[in-house]
Amino acid sequence: MCAALIGGMDRLKQNYITSAKKKGVKLKVFTGKENKVSAMLGSADHVIIFTNQISHAAKIDIVKYTKANNIPLHMFHSCGVSTLKNCLEKL
Repeated sequence: MCAALIGGMDRLKQNYITSAKKKGVKLKVFTGKENKVSAMLGSADHVIIFTNQISHAAKIDIVKYTKANNIPLHMFHSCGVSTLKNCLEKL
C-alpha cells in the first residue's frame, strides 16, 4: 500500500517514513512547502493531511484532488509520529 502524507515537520520526515515502513506502507512525504502538491501525489492509495502545518489553499487543493480521484482522505490537526502511527493502524 502507498500513502501520501502532506504537512508535518521537516525534522520528523525520516521518522514518518520509518514508522510507515514498519507498518508495511510506502509513504510519500510532502511538508506542504511544495507548490501544487496534488500534481505530485501520483497513485497514492490513501492521503493523510496534518492540517496545522499547511495552508488553507493547499488543503482545499488536496481535498478537491482526492474527491475527484476517489482517494480516501484522513485529516488530523496534530503532526506527531504517534498520530501517523494511529492513522496507519486504522487503514
